[in-house]
Amino acid sequence: MSELTNLSLAEARDALRAKKFSAKELTQAYVTAVEQHNPKLNAFITVTSEQAIKGAEASDKKIAAGQAGALEGIPLAIKDLFCTHNVQTTAGSKILEGFKPQYESSVTEKLWAAGANMLGKTNLDEFAMGSSNTTSYFGNVINPWRAKDGNKDLVPGGSSGGSAAAVAARLCLAATGTDTGGSIRQPASFCGIVGIKPTYGRCSRYGTIAFASSLDQAGMFARNVRDAAITQTVISGHDPKDSTSSPKATPDFEKALTGNIKGLKIGVPKEYRVDGMSSEIADLWDKGIKWLKEAGAEIVDISLPHTKYALATYYIIAPAEASSNLARYDGIRYGLRVTPENGALNELYCKTRAAGFGKEVKRRIMIGTYVLSAGYYDAYYKKAQRVRYLIAQDFKDAYTKVDAILTPTTPSAAFAIGENSKDPIAMYLNDVFTVPTSLAGLPAISLPAGLSANGLPLGLQIIGKAFDEETVFRIAGVMEEAAQFKAVPQGVGV
Repeated sequence: MSELTNLSLAEARDALRAKKFSAKELTQAYVTAVEQHNPKLNAFITVTSEQAIKGAEASDKKIAAGQAGALEGIPLAIKDLFCTHNVQTTAGSKILEGFKPQYESSVTEKLWAAGANMLGKTNLDEFAMGSSNTTSYFGNVINPWRAKDGNKDLVPGGSSGGSAAAVAARLCLAATGTDTGGSIRQPASFCGIVGIKPTYGRCSRYGTIAFASSLDQAGMFARNVRDAAITQTVISGHDPKDSTSSPKATPDFEKALTGNIKGLKIGVPKEYRVDGMSSEIADLWDKGIKWLKEAGAEIVDISLPHTKYALATYYIIAPAEASSNLARYDGIRYGLRVTPENGALNELYCKTRAAGFGKEVKRRIMIGTYVLSAGYYDAYYKKAQRVRYLIAQDFKDAYTKVDAILTPTTPSAAFAIGENSKDPIAMYLNDVFTVPTSLAGLPAISLPAGLSANGLPLGLQIIGKAFDEETVFRIAGVMEEAAQFKAVPQGVGV
């Protein structure tokens, strides 16, 4: 069975079409892997093995009839932020435990139309708020990687840590994620896989539980760049149900992997060499620059002067939008309801939210409500929006000189669970390299590029122009070839 789970998505797709094995056999291999490893990793909140097997049987009939879709018979995992018809969707929160939507998100609808099958719903930081996947009501996700010098459980990154851990541990061929400030790219780096955040508007947000509406964007996790390109093509495209969805046509991202980046200009921003950056990260970045030069690209030093304000800007705008979006959880229409003894409506709201939301969600709601309140709106929220414009303008100016930008993905490798839990600011700093891209709405990919001295994966990030995911994938494919990252988590999938 492990031979099947070690195939890449592209290899599995081609083998299914060549009838080397059946979709049911492939799916059963992953069902077995989930049963074996999920109790330790806690990557899935809800497992849908029976549904996956039925879907695989249907896929085998389509393949036999010559009607296979782009992802026919491919078993995937879905972040538990995407609404799935009649399957529990929790956003990692007690307040939505048991909630079964009567509709399907546009992203998952596209995946099912392409023939993919769902193995289950993956764990996440509650309402996607976190950088470690330790704020979920359903417990911590465990990174399948282990440091050489200890046996401590490591975080997989957040918020999409369950999806990242599942892909890294060979529990699925690919998985959906969402990225608000780095929630795909940071877990991808920590788990040694590829994670793509497309341009804001490239994917529909319909049916995706909202955190910060002007930042949230769906993307994919996969084991390599080609697999990420294949799946990202499927979930992209205009959706009339989402007013922020772009009408731009979606290219075939797999075709962008030409292996040729000669003549491309790649920017290296001086502001990303932050104080306290580990020498390992700096050395890896230099190595990435060397790979690009050897492939024929030109390296250009650039400046993104407002980078230093990005985290402060993000942690005003994102909580403000969260406080507005989470007001819908009132105990009236769906989810948890805690009925007060006196029957007062305000008390019902207070008790339901007090019992249903975790500490990090409450913290961000309080911050967001504060910065939107009378007397503080102009001083905080309005000012943050102005700085956001300046950050986006920095990137626009840079792209008059370069075709893409190379940076580290994270300031460190994965850390132990609980290591930064008492210091929210230290936790927020995990997103220092990913947040500026999100504020500007640009596409970016993280790919594994090396191992730390402790044997943990480290990632590099490629940031592209708006709606130029093709160039991002093209560069990533070349860097992946140069990096030759073959390491897998200890004892998993081998």
